[in-house]
Amino acid sequence: MTQPVRFLLVDDLQENLVALAALLKRDGVEILTARSGAEALELLLLHDVSLALLDVQMPGMSGFELAELMRGTARTRLVPIIFITAAGENEARRFKGYEAGAVDFVLKPVDPFILRSKAEVFYELGRQRQELRAAERRANAALQRLHAHTDNSPLGAVEFDAELRVLSWSKGAERMLGWAADDVTGLGLDGFGLLAPATARAVAARLAALLADPARERAVEAVATRHADGRVLDCEWYCSVLRDAAGRPESLTVQILDVTERRRAEETQRLLVDELNHRVKNTLANVQAIATQTLRTGTDLASFGTTFLGRLQSLASAHAILSDATWSGAAIGELVRDQMQPGTLDAGRVEISGPDILLPPATALRLALIVHELCTNANKYGAFADATGRLRLAWSRRPDGVDLRWEEDGGPAVTPPQRTGFGSTLIEQSARAEGGAATVSWLPHGVVWEISLTFGPTEAATQANGTDAAPEPEPAPPRTGTAGARILVVEDEPLIGMEMLAILEEEGATVVGPVPTVAQAVEAVETQAFDAAFLDGNLRGEPVDAVAAALTARGVPFAFVSGYGRQSLPAAFQSARVVGKPFSSKQILGAAAELLAESSGLKRA
Repeated sequence: MTQPVRFLLVDDLQENLVALAALLKRDGVEILTARSGAEALELLLLHDVSLALLDVQMPGMSGFELAELMRGTARTRLVPIIFITAAGENEARRFKGYEAGAVDFVLKPVDPFILRSKAEVFYELGRQRQELRAAERRANAALQRLHAHTDNSPLGAVEFDAELRVLSWSKGAERMLGWAADDVTGLGLDGFGLLAPATARAVAARLAALLADPARERAVEAVATRHADGRVLDCEWYCSVLRDAAGRPESLTVQILDVTERRRAEETQRLLVDELNHRVKNTLANVQAIATQTLRTGTDLASFGTTFLGRLQSLASAHAILSDATWSGAAIGELVRDQMQPGTLDAGRVEISGPDILLPPATALRLALIVHELCTNANKYGAFADATGRLRLAWSRRPDGVDLRWEEDGGPAVTPPQRTGFGSTLIEQSARAEGGAATVSWLPHGVVWEISLTFGPTEAATQANGTDAAPEPEPAPPRTGTAGARILVVEDEPLIGMEMLAILEEEGATVVGPVPTVAQAVEAVETQAFDAAFLDGNLRGEPVDAVAAALTARGVPFAFVSGYGRQSLPAAFQSARVVGKPFSSKQILGAAAELLAESSGLKRA
C-alpha cells in the first residue's frame, strides 16, 4: 500500500496552521501540525517528513533554532525546510535562514498559488523518494533471497569481474571447494590453485570469448576443478554475463556443479552394462559351442537332444547357485551334489568328501561342466554302467586352488579309448582354463581322474599347446587360405575355444591352443611362430593388453573375439578387428582369411 507524503507545519498560532493546512490539502498528502519547536521535534522522530514549513517567529524556540536542531540529527538532516516569515526582505535574515538549512522563504501574507507550486515540487520529490526506497527494499530483499539461495544451494556461485578476478564467492562454493571467500576475493583464475595452469588458460580463453560475444554458449563442461585439499573434482560451469546499457560486460557469474559422483556412477553403470553384455554373450557362445560340439559327436537326433539338454541343464544349475549368491561364488560341496542329483547317479554308491571351499564364479561354471561330463561317462561306460560299480570323489584345498580326485571302481572292465572324446577334451581344457591340469588313468578296476584348478590368473606359464617350445620356422611363402596356416587361439572358455579350434582345423589350419591365461599366451607368442591369432578380450578377469602388445611386436595380425564392445577392449589396439560372441563359422573363417592376407602382405579391397 502506498504511504502518503507528509508535510510538517510549525506555527505558534492555530489559525495559521489551519489556513496552511487548507491550502496544502490534496490527495496523497498527510498534514502534521505543531505549535512549538519541541512538539515539532517529537513528530519528526515518529514520522518521515518530505517538507517542513517553519514559522520564523515563535516563542521559546524560533524557526531558525528548530532548523539548526534538525540539521544536527541524522534522521532529520535532509528534510527540506521552507521558512514562513512576516518580516520584509532582509538579506541578513535570508542568509541566516539558508545557513540554518532552508531551501526557500515564503513571505506573509502567503500567496496560495506560490505556496502550492513550491509544495508540489516537494510532493513529487517525496513521492519519488518513496518509490526509490521501495525499489531499494525490493532490491535488498531480492539480494537477500539470492544470497540465501546461493549460500544454501548445492551449486557453488562465483562472480568474476571483466578481468576474471573473483568478486564474490558463495557459501556453497566454500563448502564445495574448500576456500573461504576472504581468501580468494580479488584473485584471478590461476591465482590460488582453483585450476591447474593449463586448465586455467583454456577456461580463461573460453570465458573471455563468452564475455566478448553474448551469442556464445553458456556452459563450460568437464572442468577439472581443484579442491583446497588438493582433490580434483569433475565440474560443470554454467555462466551468465551481466552487461551495462552499452552491452559492455560488467561481471561474469559462474555456477559450479560438482558432477564427480555422477561421472563415477555413469562409468560404473557403463562397466556393469558392458560386463552384463559380456556375460550374456559368453553364455550364448557357450550354448552355441555345446550345440555344435554335441552335433559333431552325436550319432542321432535323440542322442543329441539328451546330451545337449544335459549339458545345458548343468550350466543352468550352476548359474542358479551363483545367482542365489549374487555371483559372489559357489560352495564346492553344493555344486558337486547338485550335479550328482538323484536320477544322475545312484547316491548309495557315491562317496563324496572334502572341506568347504568357495569357488569363484568362472571356476564354478567350469567345474560344473567337468562333473557333468564325468557323471555322463560314468553312467555310459564306467562304474554306473552296471549295478556293482562305486564312485569316490574327494577334494582338498591348496593355497591357490583345489585338487580333486574322481575314482571309479567295480564297474565294467576298463578298455582305454582309441581316441579322445569330446567329454575328455572338455575336462582337460576346462582344467587348463583354470590354470590347472587334468590327467586320467585307465586302470583295470576303473578310471581315475586327477584334476587341479587354480583360482585367478596364474603366473606359472606352461607351454601353450602342452608340448616343448618349437623352434621358430623359416618364413613361409605367402598364403591366402587357412590351409596350412598356424593360428594361435587365446580363449579362457573351454567350450568356446574348442569350437574355434574345430572350425579352423576343419579348414586345414594348425591351431595352437586354446590358451587360457595371459602368461601362457605371452610365452607362446615369444617362443613360437604364428601366421595369425584370435584373442579373447579378457582372460580370467585379466586384461589382454600384454598379449596384444606381444603379437604386435612380433608382427602377428590378430582379431579380438569378445562379448565386450570395442570401447571396453584395450585402448591401444582400437584398430584391431573384432569378432563378437556368439560367432558363426563364417565370421571366424572370414576374419582368419583377412588376417592371413595381411600376414602375407596382400591388399584387400
